[in-house]
Amino acid sequence: MTLAERAFPLFNPLLQALDAETAHRLTIAALRVAPLAASPRPDTSLRVDAFGLQFDHPLGLAAGFDKNGEVPDQMLAQGLSFVEVGTVTPRAQDGNPRPRLFRLREDEAVINRMGFNNEGHLALRRRLEARRGRGGIVGVNIGANKITDDRIADYVRGFEAFADIASYLTVNISSPNTPGLRDLQAKAELEALLRRLSDARGSRTSPPLLVKIAPDLADDALDDMAAVFLAMKVDGVIVSNTTLARPDLGSPLAPETGGLSGRPLFAPSTRMLARLFLRLERRIPLVGVGGIDSADKAIAKIEAGASLLQLYSALVFKGPALIAEIVAGLTERLEASGVASIAELVGSKASDYQKRAGT
Repeated sequence: MTLAERAFPLFNPLLQALDAETAHRLTIAALRVAPLAASPRPDTSLRVDAFGLQFDHPLGLAAGFDKNGEVPDQMLAQGLSFVEVGTVTPRAQDGNPRPRLFRLREDEAVINRMGFNNEGHLALRRRLEARRGRGGIVGVNIGANKITDDRIADYVRGFEAFADIASYLTVNISSPNTPGLRDLQAKAELEALLRRLSDARGSRTSPPLLVKIAPDLADDALDDMAAVFLAMKVDGVIVSNTTLARPDLGSPLAPETGGLSGRPLFAPSTRMLARLFLRLERRIPLVGVGGIDSADKAIAKIEAGASLLQLYSALVFKGPALIAEIVAGLTERLEASGVASIAELVGSKASDYQKRAGT
């Protein structure tokens, strides 16, 4: 058991009594001084090969938790197989006014309207330089400043800033909290963005380039995106970001504006995952995100089409012990299924999940 796992039950009542953003900053501060310890290696049956990288198991940390790359090694030490830092923009920006982060305890959900608050490329670059040689898969999620003359150029700057140091790069065009950002998901805009990134990449095959999409795209929009991803040879797609929908929430905070994540996002994000998997026909690996709070949910994402998984919001409510619980649960379910590798389950029930209306 890690130090963070032992500490969470003791300090969680205090964290829950604080506003969500203050609690998050205290968590990051505590992790920064936490001693690092190697986590046990899982069964080899959980290994995943995706976009040229080998992962010890499918479970990683989604962007948003560690925006400025302060604690990637501490989070890897909790047993995650990879960590994604960011979203980071070329210039530092404050984001939207507080309050902007809300826990919906009744729904085990989170609403955020952070607005890409971060310290900018230079600050993140310095931290990643300082951890060179430590190993571990650390991806960087790149975005555009709210005020910019050329939004696509901001993504190119992100690629150029981290191409030599990130394990992979994620192009975040699906946050609902930067006005107009989701317009980049339209076919013409997406093609223009990926073409300029391809030009910046040149003949290089690394780092892998992923795109993160929204969970509530119409069929025709998803068709267009799938065609663009295949034509432009995107290395991977993350499904999905937060949603603006409010599906049957019980919390009085449900009317707050911003993106919804956590348990209520599981059903729509998993349907979207399955829909895209079937369109891509296994030619591009997918990362499943949204509502993963148990090994059963993790397996469902894999069966719907995910080669890799990310979580964040569930850690707010269940703490870091959830990581080991999910990894152990994946091993148990794999043994029960009688297959030799987790890869054999990827997309095995995608046709079913694309039709499901609920969890």
